[in-house]
Amino acid sequence: MSNSRKLAACAQPLGLAFFACVLVALSATSGRAYRKYLAPQNYKVVFSTKEELAEDVAQAPCKDSQRLNAVKALFMKMGAREDELTVEKLDGVENLVLRKKGKSPATIVIGAHYDKVVAGCGAIDNWTGIVTLAHIFKGFKDIPVEKNLVFVAFGKEEQGLLGSKAMVKAISKEEVNNYCAMVNIDSLGMTALEIMENTSSAPLTKRAVEIAKRIKAPLTPVTIAGGDADSSSFLSKKIPAITISAISSEWRQVLHSDNDEVSKVNPVSLYVGYRVALALVGELHNLPCDASRK
Repeated sequence: MSNSRKLAACAQPLGLAFFACVLVALSATSGRAYRKYLAPQNYKVVFSTKEELAEDVAQAPCKDSQRLNAVKALFMKMGAREDELTVEKLDGVENLVLRKKGKSPATIVIGAHYDKVVAGCGAIDNWTGIVTLAHIFKGFKDIPVEKNLVFVAFGKEEQGLLGSKAMVKAISKEEVNNYCAMVNIDSLGMTALEIMENTSSAPLTKRAVEIAKRIKAPLTPVTIAGGDADSSSFLSKKIPAITISAISSEWRQVLHSDNDEVSKVNPVSLYVGYRVALALVGELHNLPCDASRK
């Protein structure tokens, strides 16, 4: 079947056929379409596989008290050194931060919250985001960067975005303009990829949609009534931000409930989210810092 026919099949209702055709279409874009904006010449982009992401999601700790140490272990599995990982304690919140230093003061934040509610294992909300965050780090680990890349696992998101609010509060007025963008990953694995439009800036939303189209990944901006995410904390300080998600209309029956288990995670939905987020971070890294403010 030609690529055009494969993509046409993706327009059909969600189901196994939908995810299968998306995976095939994405596999065809693994080389040049990414490499031109992910890495300088002569540096190899490291792509994770669908199976690798699924394996790490399967290790989702069901106890909130175990999550922070599990995040550390996952980043170290991706190649981070222990001395690169810092637990920043701000306003009673513990955020795990890994900073990859660039050549300029310009900064991109990539984040996902690691905490969960009491019910369930928090596999979708938000171990899928943590796994995606760690694998994005793996992709950039050995690539020299111009901008600072700050990978953050936020604590206490479920208590009112407290981890991201604490981080944003600590950014001085003098530093704000150095923050080019914030990419947040929250709750992948239920359906086709979405942008949480009510917690995302319009320029970043438009750019993400264009990138997804370029690499043949379905992506739709949606408004989730009553929903919020860590990107909102950055928007409050006029830092461009976006939340990438993939939850279905049945999210209220899964998230924040005993149903939020590993078995609910569709590995292809997770993989598509990883690929789009990786591509977005790569492109933002190579754009002028104010590009996302236009």
